[in-house]
Amino acid sequence: MVFLNGLMLPLEEAKISVLDRGFLLGDGVYEVIPAYGGRLFRLEQHLQRLQNSLDAIRIDNPYTNDEWTRILSELIAQGGNADQSVYLQVTRGVAAKRDHAFPHEVKPTVFAMSNPIPPLTDELLLQGIAAITLDDIRWQRCDIKAITLLANAMLRQQAHDEGAAEAILIKDGHAIEGAASNLFIVSNGTIITPPKSSHLLPGVTRDLVLELAAQHGLEYAERAIPEQELSQASEIWLTSSTKEILPVTTLNQQAVGDGKPGLVWHRMIDLYRQYKQQLRNGAE
Repeated sequence: MVFLNGLMLPLEEAKISVLDRGFLLGDGVYEVIPAYGGRLFRLEQHLQRLQNSLDAIRIDNPYTNDEWTRILSELIAQGGNADQSVYLQVTRGVAAKRDHAFPHEVKPTVFAMSNPIPPLTDELLLQGIAAITLDDIRWQRCDIKAITLLANAMLRQQAHDEGAAEAILIKDGHAIEGAASNLFIVSNGTIITPPKSSHLLPGVTRDLVLELAAQHGLEYAERAIPEQELSQASEIWLTSSTKEILPVTTLNQQAVGDGKPGLVWHRMIDLYRQYKQQLRNGAE
């Protein structure tokens, strides 16, 4: 079952108009929210980011936070206590004709679905992943979680073509984020991530990592990361809602640190798992 415009429907019955602006123009935004043990992960923060994205592209939020909570809770209830990923999308809706200018008095199209989260294997976490650096070819408002992801898809595909799991994007000589992830490095024992700006997505998992670092006395900083510092970092991590905190152990075919996930990452992933378990137990 999926949610479409106020109704719960079997997936095969969910249909939208070919004149929907999301289909024709990529005119919409989205969110991805994990759920653990039947409980949505940092829902308030995800809904605030959704609101920020909607405000940025001038679409009225079709639901209140309470209504969103009810809709998404109903979706994940289908999966019981299994770990799930909820995808929700809001487009500007169906207009009478294709036109770049925003149409008047259109009703947003709202879609949401839930799917199991594939577990991250211990082998993957112990080995880490490979990444490459690529020039950032995306637009100037990456803080908006827009459904227009062609540039991100092209960058991720280039990484895959070169045997890597992710592309770390370089803009004006600085590492920004991954094609579908936020970026952290460890340099001289300090956890570092680029500051929020229009050049990167304000990740919910990113913010949690910083909160956990502050709570547990780990040194951290939000500042620019020059490309040279990235290449010399003792540890590199990539974070996202569904991939959590992935260690990068190879960058541009060169080992990161000693080529294994670092001690700071091990400490952080333990703290992150404790946080998830507390959520499963009913406290966040």
